[in-house]
Amino acid sequence: MSAKIIDGKKVSEITMDLIRDDVEKWVGAGNRRPFLKVVQVGTDPASTTYIGAKTRACKRVGIDTDTTHLSDTVSAKELKSTIRSFNNDDSIDGILVQLPLPLHLSSHDVIESIDHKKDVDGFHPMNVGRLTVDQPTFKSCTPAGIFELFRYYSIPVKSKHAVVVGASNIVGSPMATMLSRENSEGKATTTICHKYTKDLTQHTIGADILVVAAGQPNLIKAEMVKEGAVIIDVGINRIADETTEKGYKLVGDCDFNGLKNKASWITPVPGGVGPMTVAMLMKNTLLAAKKSIYPEE
Repeated sequence: MSAKIIDGKKVSEITMDLIRDDVEKWVGAGNRRPFLKVVQVGTDPASTTYIGAKTRACKRVGIDTDTTHLSDTVSAKELKSTIRSFNNDDSIDGILVQLPLPLHLSSHDVIESIDHKKDVDGFHPMNVGRLTVDQPTFKSCTPAGIFELFRYYSIPVKSKHAVVVGASNIVGSPMATMLSRENSEGKATTTICHKYTKDLTQHTIGADILVVAAGQPNLIKAEMVKEGAVIIDVGINRIADETTEKGYKLVGDCDFNGLKNKASWITPVPGGVGPMTVAMLMKNTLLAAKKSIYPEE
């Protein structure tokens, strides 16, 4: 058996085209163009790269954006004061604070200071809580992007056994919540594990759908999955590779070469889940501009 490739790059292009059309209709109806405010604390190179990708995506779909750069020595008080000023600015629809933050800042504290109606990352406790009780909410972009891939490729979730490896607030936990919800998208029997789970294989081997977001290269090997499983690899890890120009290559949390002849569907790294995350951020920013999640009273 040879797995079919889940092409996140292709699906994200299709999704972004639809969002761009929607943005132009919104603006054409006399509304202000959606605006995303990005906050970067410090100069972490990976964060700069991610912000660059988000800025290009905004340009592509017709969303206005700019980035406020703050020193990596900024105090929590100053950072939250800056965020509050954006909360109160009616010309700003979405606010995104790029993570990770310097060690002296609490990401929980900072995320909570964002107005939940502008939290286009879907990380605010209000939005996370609404997700768990099936209320309209900004969904965390990576899980939302994975569900978009399930829809596009007609991969069924209902009644399947889904196993999520990785319990982060950004991917694993919201993914498990969305898979298990009693709604039209969910209804999977869901197990949540992490890289410290004792005898991980006894859990992964039974998965119809395996979502891996553990941040450990090649954690999942062929002998850990059953024939015909759907493998969603969220991991993105740099490993040294002297044969490449950059001296490294990007790999996922799954052994792609070992799994590609065993899975029914599999996401590549890069080009699988990553592009969908950015597309969902664009979707959330448009929803924020339209006040679709939280209508104005």
